[in-house]
Amino acid sequence: MPTPWTLASLAPLAGPMADGLVGDLPIRLIVPDRDDPAAVADALGQADLVIYDWRPSASGLQAADLAAAPHLAFVQQPSAGVPGHDLAALAAAGIPLANAAGFNAQAVGEWVLGALFGTARHLRWAEDEMRAGRWPQVDIVARQPFEIGGRRIGIIGFGPIAHAIVGPLLALGCTVSYWSRRRRPVEEERGATYAELDELISTSDVLVNVIALGEETRGLIDAERIAALPAGALVVSASRGGIVDELAVLDAVERGHLIGAAFDVYGTEPLPLDSPLRGSDRIMLTPHTAGSTRESFTRMTDLLVDNLRRAVTGEPVLHVVNGADAVVRRR
Repeated sequence: MPTPWTLASLAPLAGPMADGLVGDLPIRLIVPDRDDPAAVADALGQADLVIYDWRPSASGLQAADLAAAPHLAFVQQPSAGVPGHDLAALAAAGIPLANAAGFNAQAVGEWVLGALFGTARHLRWAEDEMRAGRWPQVDIVARQPFEIGGRRIGIIGFGPIAHAIVGPLLALGCTVSYWSRRRRPVEEERGATYAELDELISTSDVLVNVIALGEETRGLIDAERIAALPAGALVVSASRGGIVDELAVLDAVERGHLIGAAFDVYGTEPLPLDSPLRGSDRIMLTPHTAGSTRESFTRMTDLLVDNLRRAVTGEPVLHVVNGADAVVRRR
């Protein structure tokens, strides 16, 4: 009988959520009962395989962590992004790092569409007024609600999330343009048109950020680019914090240059209690949950189970992002 592999499943994919991942695979599951650094380090020290923490507050695996994890052979990140991990150190150690590419694209895309409609029509403000006992049927006109149909939509990034929203926006009669670090062939553009970044910003009634966070994109949508948006525009950010200057957006909203904004992601998470974003009733805020649906969770766990099976049977694991060999080998 083969020696079982040891899998460390870190919070928040722990407890009952981790139970269904192993099945009849030759895997011994360990789940730390705490998520402090000492408990995580102890689990990593025992592990051949790890399902890492998906929360943005997680620090990621660094060279020092790998030195203290002599058996670690595979890291599965249960999210699309892999911020924090030292990709080069993992690759140098021969440890493939895989993400959960595309599992929540539909969910995030639907959140983006909902945020567009909700913010353009001031639904949050109207509901708050109703719950406070008021009837703002006339007052809402002063807030200049508008229809999304027919607007110029600019999308920053053109991965699976963008793909999920292009069709519905075109069906509404919108003009959809995109900018990405790599221009797509026409047959892959799904009816959207490519524009250079500054041109895209200056011609977008709605700017949607769904690009991955990296050194090239950190701070990409800064105060200068926010100021270049057309008057009355709307900003929606749904990929990672640190790309869109949140305070510049808030300032533009308060000055009346932007009609509103919606954020699901923030430069600091959780969003600090004293964040001035909390004070604006023209900015929709959600707690990094755009991708959280029962369907997306099912897709994510299915992907994890498949990659664990591949890892322990010698098949190449999917969605390796650090350039390491996709065949997992014991260390």
